[in-house]
Amino acid sequence: MSGKRLSLFALTLLAACAGESPDRMAADSLSRDLQRAPVDSSAVLSDSAPAAPEAPKPVATKPKPKPAPKPAPAPKPAPAPAPLALASGTVIVTAVDQEIHSRVNKAGETITTTVSSDVTDSQGRVVIPVGSRVTMTISEIHESENKGDKTGKLTLTPTEVAIAGRTYPIVASAEALDRQLQDRKTNAGDVAKVGAGTAAGALVGRVIGGNTKGAVIGGIIGGAVGAQRAVETQDRDVVVPAGSRVQLRLQSGLVI
Repeated sequence: MSGKRLSLFALTLLAACAGESPDRMAADSLSRDLQRAPVDSSAVLSDSAPAAPEAPKPVATKPKPKPAPKPAPAPKPAPAPAPLALASGTVIVTAVDQEIHSRVNKAGETITTTVSSDVTDSQGRVVIPVGSRVTMTISEIHESENKGDKTGKLTLTPTEVAIAGRTYPIVASAEALDRQLQDRKTNAGDVAKVGAGTAAGALVGRVIGGNTKGAVIGGIIGGAVGAQRAVETQDRDVVVPAGSRVQLRLQSGLVI
């Protein structure tokens, strides 16, 4: 109401100044007031811009549990190593442990040799280590019958090899690389070989000389020839000294 009063008062002053009657001016002011939309004068005016609506607060969410890691696959077992094996034809070098002598040893006896160096397979793995023992049988042994016989007779047959306390049968041939022939003294057996030659000499002397003296000369000549032949035909022993090389060659494969 105080606002209207002030408006009327202001209009009266203006009318007075302009020469219009106050009543007319009041009537015009009242007409204008009626045409105006009502205004709530009690509302508090503010020049500030309306506050922006608050952003909705984020709703806290529980973190999703991480999936449990998959168990690592079990390691594959390593493949079993191939068995140790030697092919047929493999050479094994050994040394004889005790002397072999044709005057001492007989067929059927056993002797041993020691492996001189490691024997490896195709992959370089040691199959028969140095120091292993090989057992052999003397299959045949005989002295030389005469000086023309250069070797005598000696046959060794390997039967088994001992490796780290275990024995394995083997099939192989063996050769004594360092065997020798030793002369024996001429003996009755050697003389008997040429006895017939002595008698033949005496008979020839008798025919040639035609008398006893010729027979004696023939006998002397025949005896000399017989003695020389006894030397030439004397026995010679086959000897393989201890430590001599004996080489084996496998005739079939060996698996350890």
